[in-house]
Amino acid sequence: MAKDSAQAALVPSVPGGEPVQPSLLQGFPASTQTVGIPLAEHLPVARVLVESSLPHLDRPFDYAVPAAVDAEAKPGVRVKVPFNGQQLNGFLMDRISVSDAGHTLVPLAKVVSPVPVLTPAVAELANAVAARYAGTVSDVLRLAVPPRMARLEKEHLSGSGEAAPVPAGGEDGNSASGASWAGYRNGVAFLRHLSAGGSPRAVINPLQGYGPSGWPQLLAEAVAATYAAGRGAVVVVPDYRDLDRLEQALTALIPAEAVARLTADDGPTPRYRNFLRLLAGTARVAIGTRSAAFAPVANLGLVACWDDGDDLHIDQRAPYAHTREVLLLRAEQEGTACLLAGHARSTEVQRLVDAGWALPVEPDRQAVRRTVPRVLNTADSFEQERDPLARIARLPGAAWRAAKEGLERGPVLIQVARAGYAPSLVCDSCREPARCGTCQGPLALGGSSAIPQCRWCSTPAPDWRCVHCTGRRLRKGATGVLRTAEELGRAFPGTTVVTSSGDHVKAAVGSGKALVVATVGAEPVAEGGYAAALLLDGDSLLRRETLRAGEDTVRRWFNAAALVRPASERGLAVITAGDTAAVGALLRWDPAGYAQRELSLRAELQLPPSVRIASVTGPRAAVEHFTGAVSADLAGSGIHLRLAGPAPVLLAGPPAAGRSGEDVRTLLFFGYSQAAAVVRVLRATRSAVAAKRAFDPFQLRLDGVDVL
Repeated sequence: MAKDSAQAALVPSVPGGEPVQPSLLQGFPASTQTVGIPLAEHLPVARVLVESSLPHLDRPFDYAVPAAVDAEAKPGVRVKVPFNGQQLNGFLMDRISVSDAGHTLVPLAKVVSPVPVLTPAVAELANAVAARYAGTVSDVLRLAVPPRMARLEKEHLSGSGEAAPVPAGGEDGNSASGASWAGYRNGVAFLRHLSAGGSPRAVINPLQGYGPSGWPQLLAEAVAATYAAGRGAVVVVPDYRDLDRLEQALTALIPAEAVARLTADDGPTPRYRNFLRLLAGTARVAIGTRSAAFAPVANLGLVACWDDGDDLHIDQRAPYAHTREVLLLRAEQEGTACLLAGHARSTEVQRLVDAGWALPVEPDRQAVRRTVPRVLNTADSFEQERDPLARIARLPGAAWRAAKEGLERGPVLIQVARAGYAPSLVCDSCREPARCGTCQGPLALGGSSAIPQCRWCSTPAPDWRCVHCTGRRLRKGATGVLRTAEELGRAFPGTTVVTSSGDHVKAAVGSGKALVVATVGAEPVAEGGYAAALLLDGDSLLRRETLRAGEDTVRRWFNAAALVRPASERGLAVITAGDTAAVGALLRWDPAGYAQRELSLRAELQLPPSVRIASVTGPRAAVEHFTGAVSADLAGSGIHLRLAGPAPVLLAGPPAAGRSGEDVRTLLFFGYSQAAAVVRVLRATRSAVAAKRAFDPFQLRLDGVDVL
């Protein structure tokens, strides 16, 4: 990492402050005692990473260690340091004998806590994540280390709590026999490898999403096998509903005190208490959402991720790291086993399989036919002949019959694309989304008004005309979950209708007869499985303007269909979408085949994830200057990037106050073999531009799934 000796070439600053003057950084020689402040005799220099998101401050600064805090100033502790006339928080990264900063050093202002909350392994991981995403280590540590709770740290320092029991290697403890893995080729071998202390890397697509053979049991058995070998584990899931199910399955196999939950949904106190339990070794298995990927688990043996295609795995703050990539970096860094699981398979995971980095654990076709529901497509030729209006009906006859018959046997799931009532409008002729002429926001029918208006700026559009086909007629692009529930309630009088969407997502429903209407991703788990599922609005999902529309739609379909009972129990999933490759993947129950097809197409077109991508978004002058500087620097090394842009950016919401609306985006494509050199230049150029402050801020994002 860069040393403080680089100050002469790069003058640092702090958020909202003026540039740091060299005189403000001068203090006391590291090897002497001055102004009556005795310094530590052993390793008197502390290297501190200041908490700042500014790229040009992303390096350790050297400070002198006063003798008064010598015992507490250990690597990994939180400290306060003087910086530009202020006291800033930071992490003490290392203690050394002599500084090469080239000037006298300021002493540490304070050791905030003697608890070393940043372990060497997590610090190394944070550096690797920052390097991969061209971000700052400070931004990564904001996610990795939860906010401090002083009361809990006092309990931690008092030594309360006992260490988690460590089973002897090879003992089964309370672990299950691995029965859930028996139906998958190489499944039992994978568990045996974990139990023997090995580090296998596998990809699995579970067939069921409920019951004793569901995905929570599969992951729990893998963790139990790792725990039986005396090693720890980290499992990351998208949200609290998945976390609750995983915890329930896991605590049935290993002691509950060995498991620690890490999620912001539990609140700051439980989260920090569990974090300290992992630090102390009183818990050896970390489960949780995004931040759990950095959990300080000792003797880590397994990292696992459930449903890596879910966008909840992407941190929405810089450097926008993806949980899957963090876990992959950690698996390589610590030499651990890795398990990537999901009902569907992302193209990123398929690339790992094709490269031989991970091996697939797959069921045979007999197990698939025995376990999954029958899948029916209302757009096939047979159904079209029976019901000529099925192509234009939102609830074709086959779907209606499936719901009617399913209600005789249990709950029926209806998956819809949108929340609300009737949230958006499209052109009746070409089906393109109708947009506002003022701000390009989506048009919708507001309240009882028959005049469409913009959902962003509320501008009425009584004389709207389609910019694609000049059509003037509008139609509803997708009926929301509330309108769908209302219509189904009238179609099936006397039937209980349950909705799950938005801020009212239900985790589970009973086994009684009911219509469960849910938006994609908000489907509750039914006790004993659903009798049938209707997957509506498929064409609407597939028409979205994104490279990943098909991949994401297939993932949502598989997640919903996996909640339905097997075909042997008359379980049925009905898709109301056109006959496409995406529909065929579900009809054949072949998530791996669809992922392979998508990856091959993208490799042919040189699109992610076959290549890496960096997006630069911001004012045109800043974007053009940055991309020009990066291209020139790389060209000198013989690396020539493929650029797309700059192109105007269509904002995902109403323009913010003070914005001119002239932001542009440029995409930079580069291969994996060039990635290390390219990202290094991106990071260095961004730091230099930020230090000069000659341009307005811009966003640099690597491998963002929403930029294409």
